[in-house]
Amino acid sequence: MKKITLIFLLATQAAISQNRYELNSGWVCAGMGSVKTTGEKISVSSYPVKSWMPATVPGTVLTSLLDNKKVPDPFYGMNNEKIPDIYTTGRDHYTYWFVKDFTEKAPQGNEQVWLQFRGVNYSCDIFLNGKKVNAKRHYGMFLRQNYNITRLLNSNGANRLAVIIYPIDPVGNPNGGQGGDGTIARNVSHQYVAGWDWIQPIRDRNTGIWDKVYIEKTGSVNVKNPHIVTHVPGIRKVEGEQQPAQILASAELQNATDKKKEGVLQYLIDGQTVKQNVSLEPGEVKEVNLPAYQLNNPRLWWPSGYGPQNLYTVKFQFVENGTVSDEETVTTGVREIQTSWNATSRSKQIAVNGQKIFIKGGNWIISDAMLRLSDKRYDAEIRYHRDMNLNLIRVWGGALLERPEFFNACDRYGLLVMQDFWMSGDCNGRWVDPKKSEDQWTRRKYPNDHALFLNSVVDQVKMVRNHPSLAIWCGGNEITPPDDILRSMKDSILPKLDSTRWFVDYSNSDDMSYNSLGGNGDGPYGIQDPKHFWEHRTYPFNSEVGSVGVGDYVSLQRFIPPANMQFPQYYEKTVDSVWEYHKYISYEQYVDLFGKIYDIADWTRKAQLVNYDQYRALAEGFSNHMWDWYTGFIIWKTQNPWTAMRGQMYDYYLDPNACLFGLRKGSEPVHVMCNPTDGMVTIVNNTFEQQQNLMLSVKMYDMSGKDSFVTQVFTYIEPSSTKRILSIKELIAERSKAHGVLVSLQLHNEKKEVVSENVYWLPDELGNYTGLFGLPPSPLMTKARQLEKGKIEVTLTNYPINPIAFFNRITLVDAKTKERILPVFYDDNYFSILPGGEKKVIIDYGSSAEPLIMVEGWNVRMQEIKVQ
Repeated sequence: MKKITLIFLLATQAAISQNRYELNSGWVCAGMGSVKTTGEKISVSSYPVKSWMPATVPGTVLTSLLDNKKVPDPFYGMNNEKIPDIYTTGRDHYTYWFVKDFTEKAPQGNEQVWLQFRGVNYSCDIFLNGKKVNAKRHYGMFLRQNYNITRLLNSNGANRLAVIIYPIDPVGNPNGGQGGDGTIARNVSHQYVAGWDWIQPIRDRNTGIWDKVYIEKTGSVNVKNPHIVTHVPGIRKVEGEQQPAQILASAELQNATDKKKEGVLQYLIDGQTVKQNVSLEPGEVKEVNLPAYQLNNPRLWWPSGYGPQNLYTVKFQFVENGTVSDEETVTTGVREIQTSWNATSRSKQIAVNGQKIFIKGGNWIISDAMLRLSDKRYDAEIRYHRDMNLNLIRVWGGALLERPEFFNACDRYGLLVMQDFWMSGDCNGRWVDPKKSEDQWTRRKYPNDHALFLNSVVDQVKMVRNHPSLAIWCGGNEITPPDDILRSMKDSILPKLDSTRWFVDYSNSDDMSYNSLGGNGDGPYGIQDPKHFWEHRTYPFNSEVGSVGVGDYVSLQRFIPPANMQFPQYYEKTVDSVWEYHKYISYEQYVDLFGKIYDIADWTRKAQLVNYDQYRALAEGFSNHMWDWYTGFIIWKTQNPWTAMRGQMYDYYLDPNACLFGLRKGSEPVHVMCNPTDGMVTIVNNTFEQQQNLMLSVKMYDMSGKDSFVTQVFTYIEPSSTKRILSIKELIAERSKAHGVLVSLQLHNEKKEVVSENVYWLPDELGNYTGLFGLPPSPLMTKARQLEKGKIEVTLTNYPINPIAFFNRITLVDAKTKERILPVFYDDNYFSILPGGEKKVIIDYGSSAEPLIMVEGWNVRMQEIKVQ
């Protein structure tokens, strides 16, 4: 990826840099019940707060309590049951004061100082230096606050900020329902914190100053909410010179003085400055549109797998009398999102820059259930999604409108985003639910304050609309908002603020995916026979379809107490209570098909085979009917913000499991695969280019390593299509009858480089993997060398006389502690090596610890590899 930075030159002007800093350390907090005075008194520096508890900001009350060891880790075992729930204690128990002392002198002349909160949950009063800042109490989790504090600052520069944060009201009864009793949706907030089928309740409902707090200094005019729209007409190619794109830009200007101001709003792009003269009345806030600009030969932004993610950095400035009063920086990409109706599949089809994209997506809840959000964690999680060969993330409606840092990572890694607003069918009344305290008609009108919901929509759209990754707005999860909210969003707010993106009423809308099958319009969610993904036609743009996702033995040890490391007995229908608490869903009989289970380590090892097969089959089954049955799929779900035991490609601690690599394999840009129902070997091309002179080779291996040549043939495939080559059904039936068989598919290009390789393990005629039970050992030749800092190449070679080295996992650990280094990015894992074959794996990591490689497979004994 090449990043394009536009350097702003103001040769004749006295430019000042944007001055904004974060208040993210040195906070203290105390419960409201222990503080018997007013905000005016607390916010005076002489008021003693030395005995108060250090506070985590951004963060929540529960995070501060955890960081100060006042509560146990709610992500481990049954610890969450040891923490009092706000429904039982009452709201006052989690109502807290937060105090921060900071230095900022009262400015001189026209300089203005602003206090900005990017998110509090749920309501607050703010005090500074003995004065109340907000005229009336703030409400709403998704509404930024911006206060001019110029006249409230102390002349000596010593200031004290005091904020009292009140929880949501009502807090919801966490009675085991989806969103508990549903009343949490009366607020404009996130709903999962009352509990869901993949998480236990968050005890304080994430009360706190959960997002960033800034101090910003400007001149007399403040630049706010800059907006860039890019129009890219026609059908574009990734390579070569581009036809022009059109750039439309605007920004809000706020005159913070009691005098009329005149100046120039400008931005620079492609070496050209685009300007607009502006006049502002005293105290006026005005949106200013700049002249349209034609950008010649633009460097376009493409989704992952299709082209580079070129980014432009643009500075908006307001210049008054040759001096920059304020500037805001926007990083964006030049691209255009289009949609059309596919009459064959009866679903929407997405295009970027005129090229249709088969959507391969994952459902995202939130990075951390307790809102411990960070750039580093966002980067790792979005990179994992890129590494799965996905091209879209849907942000589910029971959580957040995601933060700019999330979108920054999606911009970098090329993940399109479908962003839901804060509705769910569970809480907002789509279904009859005995767990809910109010009837469907009442819940259909949630939230209580429709105006607050709409104001929050306006504010959050302005916050993230410049990100090229943002592709789709969605009214809600499995339900539309109430009619008055929906009409305002659809007919006025989004057409005015962000008219170029597709808005879909809700995640199961017929406008997105026509439901001719009945049912809810999404799913299924449990484990499936892999054949099911190929032969069963589901919804044509399925917004939620998924399966299992338990991690390996090491992963489970992080949050399951030793006494509860008991594997589930499917036929006895027994599951450990801690596993149930952490939302385990059954693997049914599928783990048992791989032979007798000896212990929990053995169970997790065999579960990884099931994980891999499930998600490879899911991606392949949908891709097999690209454009005729389907225009896309979105997996439910690809990550967990808590230590749950379902629907995840990596665990909460960022340790990937076999789901990630099975999905990565099945979603390759150019992929060879075999349909388990009819034995058809098929090629999928998810690129914009025709793939010519591909050599397809098909072999079968028995358990001793003896191969049976099937075919080797030249083929080609058109862009963005599937191509069926030949059926091997009869050969599979013949050779797998007794003990099963291993099928190897490979595609090579003209340079004899491997484009795609795929190994299937197929059962015997009774459906058992008896051949794998006694697969002979396959020792490997191993080598690891440091390519550069943070990058290692591992080479594994299988001897020609060996059987296949089956289902190997490489793990990077700290050489001293033998603990896994996390996060780590492997360009492949859980792979098999044919007799006489070689496998190279690149490992990318950020730790400074001395690295050591561990490798272990089904029939490969655990061994350590020192890094050269």
